[in-house]
Amino acid sequence: MSTTPPLVRMRGVTKEYPGPVSALRGVDVDVDRGELLAVTGPSGSGKSTLLHILGTLDRPTSGSVTIAGHDIATLPDRSLSALRARHIGFVFQAFHLVPGAGALDNVCEGLRYSGLPHRRRRALAEAALRRVGLGDRMDHRPHELSGGQKQRVAVARAVAANPDLLLADEPTGALDTASGNAVLDLLLELNAGGTTIAVITHDREVADRLPRRLHIRDGRVVEDVPCTTTPAGAR
Repeated sequence: MSTTPPLVRMRGVTKEYPGPVSALRGVDVDVDRGELLAVTGPSGSGKSTLLHILGTLDRPTSGSVTIAGHDIATLPDRSLSALRARHIGFVFQAFHLVPGAGALDNVCEGLRYSGLPHRRRRALAEAALRRVGLGDRMDHRPHELSGGQKQRVAVARAVAANPDLLLADEPTGALDTASGNAVLDLLLELNAGGTTIAVITHDREVADRLPRRLHIRDGRVVEDVPCTTTPAGAR
């Protein structure tokens, strides 16, 4: 058994909203480096809240969350933003691309807060687009790309800074079956290269292709089917 601490550790995590609404109720989760897991559950189960907390976009009401060795409860907002920029990438169902900008500029935009000089950001963006198979589409604007290609640009933007953790929220939800399968294949390839990935999905077929499934209902983890294969590896 590996003695390496998990990339993500959540203990007793709750999240309360006014109402009152209990979105998360005592969640305990570890995610090891190199893992690939699906987070599933019905609408309103707490999946999105879990994503926001994992991505440091929100703080838990109680409990502890440690990401890449950092306890997010102890960090001020500015430090949380820096942690997010260095360690976490996001892919959403809606691609969130800048309409008038080419693929390269859209990926560069995701590196704006990295602190890197423009030339380095451009080099990383070019490498990321080649990595997702869009080396010949760098100047194409979103309206010149298919849905699957738009999502590949979004994935490139998320992984350009080589984050420790990639969070994908319904990444195939807006795509046809063929494009969705291609994007899922890409995520599997990225994981095989060492990227730790959590995919939030309501699609059972997507979840069944991933080696671990975390099922949430009413803010609680009701099923955690552990990875039965060796993780792709840590970086």
